[in-house]
Formats: sequence, C-alpha cells, structure tokens
Amino acid sequence: MKITSFKPLIVTKDAESAVKLFEELGFEKRHTKEQISLSNATDVRMKDANGFHVDVTQGTGEWTMIRMNVDDLEEAVAFLEARGFHKAKHAVAKDTIDTGTSKFNIMVSASGFILAVSQHTVDMD
Repeated sequence: MKITSFKPLIVTKDAESAVKLFEELGFEKRHTKEQISLSNATDVRMKDANGFHVDVTQGTGEWTMIRMNVDDLEEAVAFLEARGFHKAKHAVAKDTIDTGTSKFNIMVSASGFILAVSQHTVDMD
C-alpha cells in the first residue's frame, strides 16, 4: 500500500461557514463532489498558495478526521484492521462508499481517532 496524499477532513453540519473561513485564510476551492453516500453529502477540496489542502464535507454530525488517499483501499483497510481499527458503525459510513471517482472507508482506531481511507478510481487533479 502506498499513501498518495494525507490531509485534514472536516465533516460539519455547517459546511458553508467552514468553507468561508478557509477562503478567508487564503484557501481556494479546487473541486466539489456532490451526492456522496446515502446522505448525499457534498465535499469541497480546498488548497492554499503553500500547497496545503483541507476538505470540508457537509454532513449530519461534527467530526474532524484525516483523509488518507492510498493506491489500494482493500490493502489499507486490512492493514488498519490488523492494528485494531474498525469500520465506522455509523449507518452512512459502515460500508465501502463508491463516489463514482473514488471509493472509501471510514476507519476508527481503538482510541477513537478517525481515518477516512480513500482510493481514487478517476484522476481528479
């Protein structure tokens, strides 16, 4: 398994305000994915002039996690499960989600930190 990118992901009930905050901090929208998973979430990828990224997703709760893009999702999930992680139990995120351009799993450590593990199936950059 190769990690292809690593960045913060904010899931919030008020994505519009979070996007505005990061725009005020100098981030620009790179692309938007809509109707992700059963909850039809919208995800906005942002980048600043220094090359830093943040993703903001409209969701039903408030979570901060790390998005880890990999070249092999199944291998990454197996790697994390062997180290005590489990797939999220939330109804929307308990299974692998296919967005049409990527697939991902939300993985939770034994201590509670969250990794959104994703594999791009279509190049977005």
